[in-house]
Amino acid sequence: MQGTVDGFSYGLVTPVVAYLMACLGGALGLRCTTRSLHVAHTWRAGWLGLGAAAIGSGIWTMHFIAMMGFAVRGVPIHYDKPTTFASLGVAVVMVGVGVFIVGYKGATGPALFTGGTITGLGVASMHYLGMAGMRLHGTLQYNTYTVVASVVIAMVASTAALWAAVQVRGILWSLGASLVMGLAVSGMHYMGMAGVSVRLHGAATGSPAGDSAAGILAPMLIGPLCFLLLAGVVVLFDPMMVMGRPDWRDARDAARQVGAPAARIPRPRRAPDKQPSRTPQRW
Repeated sequence: MQGTVDGFSYGLVTPVVAYLMACLGGALGLRCTTRSLHVAHTWRAGWLGLGAAAIGSGIWTMHFIAMMGFAVRGVPIHYDKPTTFASLGVAVVMVGVGVFIVGYKGATGPALFTGGTITGLGVASMHYLGMAGMRLHGTLQYNTYTVVASVVIAMVASTAALWAAVQVRGILWSLGASLVMGLAVSGMHYMGMAGVSVRLHGAATGSPAGDSAAGILAPMLIGPLCFLLLAGVVVLFDPMMVMGRPDWRDARDAARQVGAPAARIPRPRRAPDKQPSRTPQRW
């Protein structure tokens, strides 16, 4: 027997909040990646790691906020906690691999293709692994075409986001890129959910094992969400990034490592040396 699926049981509340979370994680991740290009080599790994954690956490939180609006009429839904948190680990690790590739290799064609593919596959893996953690009296069924379309959207969106992280300068452009990234991530999620159907296992009594979506999200909303908000404020309004005046020595070294043209990096002007005055001497 087919179950009646409702992906918007709370109306527009869950899609809007999920979209904002994806934008927040994307904005922080993009700014961290951009910031890594303006620091010395020893600090770059830290900024890239922070960016990967922000993007992965934002996408993961977006997914489960959106899933709070997913319901099957008359069927309780719970989540297996180890599988659910494993999906978070997959998102952070695979996004991190893509971010590190572009962060160290630059916006070259092979680096963008490789990093975008790995990051997109990480986003899709997080989504479907999180779906695999669902526990209900039924079986989830997927439409092959929507699954393929969702994976393609994730890969294209990830490639565009990595390109924007390296190429886009200025806080307004970064915010615009994060809005587009959040839209792409949300679109990937709802594209995948559009092909989901549930085949019920007949009359079942009791609740399935696992925690509710709200119970899974509680730890994320207490600690990591505060981390995303505070770190986002620090990164988005970092004076060095807003003013676009990094130290020219660090920026020059970083640009050489990622293959960026050094001519774009302005060097500070030196004050002209004072010439000794030549006054005519009387003999």
